[in-house]
Amino acid sequence: MELDIQCEEMSPPRWAELLTTMKSCKTIRLDDCNLSSSNCEDLSSIIKTNPSLTELKLNNNELGDAGVEYLCKGLLTPSCSLQKLWLQNCNLTSASCETLRSVLSAQPSLTELHVGDNRLGTAGVKVLCQGMMNPSCKLQKLQLEYCELTADIVEALNAALQSKPTLKELSLSNNTLGDTAVKQLCQGLVEASCNLELLHLENCGITSDSCMEISAVLRNKSSLMDLSVGDNKIGDSGLALLCQGLMHPSCKIQKLWLWDCDLTSASCKDLSRLISTKETLTEISLIDNNLRDSGMEMLCQALKDPKSKLQELWVRECGLTTACCKAVSSALSTNKHLKVLHIGENKLGDAGVELLCEGLMHPNCNIQSLWLGNCDLTAGCCATLATAMATKQCLTELDLSYNPLDDEGIRKICEALRKPSCNVQQLILYDILWSSEVDDELRALEESKPEVKIIS
Repeated sequence: MELDIQCEEMSPPRWAELLTTMKSCKTIRLDDCNLSSSNCEDLSSIIKTNPSLTELKLNNNELGDAGVEYLCKGLLTPSCSLQKLWLQNCNLTSASCETLRSVLSAQPSLTELHVGDNRLGTAGVKVLCQGMMNPSCKLQKLQLEYCELTADIVEALNAALQSKPTLKELSLSNNTLGDTAVKQLCQGLVEASCNLELLHLENCGITSDSCMEISAVLRNKSSLMDLSVGDNKIGDSGLALLCQGLMHPSCKIQKLWLWDCDLTSASCKDLSRLISTKETLTEISLIDNNLRDSGMEMLCQALKDPKSKLQELWVRECGLTTACCKAVSSALSTNKHLKVLHIGENKLGDAGVELLCEGLMHPNCNIQSLWLGNCDLTAGCCATLATAMATKQCLTELDLSYNPLDDEGIRKICEALRKPSCNVQQLILYDILWSSEVDDELRALEESKPEVKIIS
């Protein structure tokens, strides 16, 4: 049994009712439920008496250190079989880390610990690392985003990595590590026996200076499939260094996030070579980089290569215009693997989307999710979009937010949604003005087709 409740204020009668249900639950998720330390005392009792409980998710609650202390009493019970513990943004401090260290040291069933968005600090996470080094600890996933970590944490992390071959996922995003610490971390990862699959280092103060060391991790850890270094000032020179590792035959990268990395069209030559030759690569995010039309055209040429297996391409806010849309359309009509295209916040205009739709309607195109928010679209392109919606049955998600489509455009989209051949299940229409009559039409459409969700 699974209990999954979000954003609900817990009255005493409601909480008592849920406690009865929890006694037999395998999964309990109570994010944003205004829980406090007193609720944790009850949850500790549930943990002690429900050996089938394997996942506990309590994100965004004011549990505090006292609440975690209650939870850990249950977690230290020999009958506890909890595998996944989520405590993100729970108002924890370094004081919680000693208690959690005891759990890591004594509870081999625990494989996931998510404690991001808490003020644990470097001193607190050093204590957690001591728990990780215990032979009984079998942790596979550790999430430490927004934990106020500094460069001083790396020595303790490297020691934990050396002793923990089970670790597969490490997220350190949004901590002020800097290049020197990231270099040390990467050297530790190369030497460690762990088979890391995911490494997230977003907004960690990285520049091109540490990209050679990250590249070495890519070359030496064939297990690494998910790398995120977004929101770092890597630049074109840093990307070139990363690509040396990414292009290495032993690198098996699948997901690569490079959003807001100060990249320009100069990087697109390396990125194109990566997309066209690295058959393991299925997802790449280049959001908020100044790629321009010339860069996008190079990426599209790579997408047309038979060896490209890319399924998701995120190029939102990349300085694109109508000029690149013919190339995008050609890529859509050639690439059978691409399923998700996020190209919003670019000045494509009606003419650009008309071109995109030509590729979208090609038999080879298998796009499922298309995001065109804030692309300077008007009602003028909606007839063509409506035809694509009604024709392309693989298309299940469409975002047209922040475009002045007005009543005329929305009505054309509604006509497409009513057709039995249209398979769009999620239509996103944020910040678009329409009349009350059109609003009634949208609500009636949702009632007649309950599988369709219109988000506005």
